[in-house]
Amino acid sequence: MTHDPEAWPEAPSPDAGAEAVRQIAHRLAREMGDRKLSLRAVAAGSGVNRQAIADLLAGKSWPDVATVARLAAFTGVPLWPDGPVRARRSRQ
Repeated sequence: MTHDPEAWPEAPSPDAGAEAVRQIAHRLAREMGDRKLSLRAVAAGSGVNRQAIADLLAGKSWPDVATVARLAAFTGVPLWPDGPVRARRSRQ
C-alpha cells in the first residue's frame, strides 16, 4: 500500500492517505519499541488481530478507524496525526 516499502514508515509519503497511515504506523511502532510490546501483546490488549497490526506496521494494509481507535485506547497514545495531513512531494 506504500509507494516505497523500503522506507516505510520512516520516509514521508507523497499521498495524503498513505502519509496519515504512515504516521499512525510510525507512532505505534515507536510506542511498541519504547514499551517493549510484542505484536502478540498489542493484539491481546487491543483486540486487534495480530496480522492486521503486522500488516499496518509493514505498510501492507491501511487500518479502519475502529482499528486505530482500539490501538490508541490500548497504548494510551493518540495515534492519529495532529492536524491536517498534507501530501509530501517526493524528492527526485
